[in-house]
Amino acid sequence: MLERLELLVDKEKLDTFINSNILIVGIGGVGGATLTALVRSGLKNVTVIDNDTFTYSNLNRQLLSDNTVIGKNKVDVAITKMKEINPELNITGIKEFIIKDNIDLIDFSKFDYVIDCQDTTTTKILLIKKCLEYNTKIICSMGTGNRFDPSKLMITDIWKTNNDPLAKRVRNILRKENIKAKIPVLSSSELPIKTGCETIGSNAFVPNSAGFLIASYVFNDIIN
Repeated sequence: MLERLELLVDKEKLDTFINSNILIVGIGGVGGATLTALVRSGLKNVTVIDNDTFTYSNLNRQLLSDNTVIGKNKVDVAITKMKEINPELNITGIKEFIIKDNIDLIDFSKFDYVIDCQDTTTTKILLIKKCLEYNTKIICSMGTGNRFDPSKLMITDIWKTNNDPLAKRVRNILRKENIKAKIPVLSSSELPIKTGCETIGSNAFVPNSAGFLIASYVFNDIIN
């Protein structure tokens, strides 16, 4: 499975990645692409958290979605599809929406990396604080909705983002709580498109590109 990747990466470094233990919170557009890329890169140990089910509106962008899984829980589908890629994958699923009352379901001490791909500001803050407490690496996805240009995506520090309303909200809360740590985030410098609709617009390009960028960042951070 990894013959082509092994041509590019030292075996010892690749083994370090393969044996890492990674948590992905949110496996929709961004998270589904992140998960797929990491598993196809040989990751053996992953936990996914999501309480949502697939709908028809997911079909335009979410790699884990297709017409056969509409109405099914995203965690169940992710486990099945990732096992089809690697039958030996050690994948655990948690069907929860993470809030203050249940965040202790997660044993942060056992993870080498936490990847936050969900959209709720309060949950992002909870995950960041827990990772700082346990000295666990984290990267957070910021806003990818209402954007159309994947070339504007970048990995940067939460304190250096611009044109990203979600990142601004996260920064404001961190500042109020006197948290000054550098937090790597996936962010877009593209101004969100004003659609005049409460529903957030999306496409196949931006969320999936964001997921692959996050996967690349985590992979390279671990092997280096």
